Amino acid sequence: MSRALPTTPLAPQVRPPVPPFSEADALAKTQAAEDAWNTRDPERVALAYTEDSVWRNRDTFVTGRDEIRRFLADKWRRELDYALRKELWSYGDDRIAVRFQYEWRDRHGGHWRSYGNELWEFDAAGLMRRREASINDVRIGAAERRILGPRPPGERGAALPLE
Repeated sequence: MSRALPTTPLAPQVRPPVPPFSEADALAKTQAAEDAWNTRDPERVALAYTEDSVWRNRDTFVTGRDEIRRFLADKWRRELDYALRKELWSYGDDRIAVRFQYEWRDRHGGHWRSYGNELWEFDAAGLMRRREASINDVRIGAAERRILGPRPPGERGAALPLE
């Protein structure tokens, strides 16, 4: 069961579900992140993070919503036809771990599948205050793409293949 917090001057933005997370909450948070990232809208995605959120994404370190917006805008200018899947791996009171795969095309027509793991930590309002992502890229042929857009409702919760 999700717990909502009132909006106050001290907590102007609440992003349910909020900690402590149940399994259903963690699954909902994971799907919400997948859905948001598949919009490829840096403004929308950045709203899920605290104003001072800290990221490690591969070898890049990002701090704050403004840097997150810029990072994501640059990412989606480079990673064309981006489509993502996330899968809940583990969760705790205010933390969630996910594995993910996404596919994209570079400006030269090369196709890629990126595999990774993320560690998330949330504040009491359900905003992510820390994100650590480890990601590996594998070149694939265009015909090997299997993630072509947002996940259809009937595939929500489906496990990701290992390769």
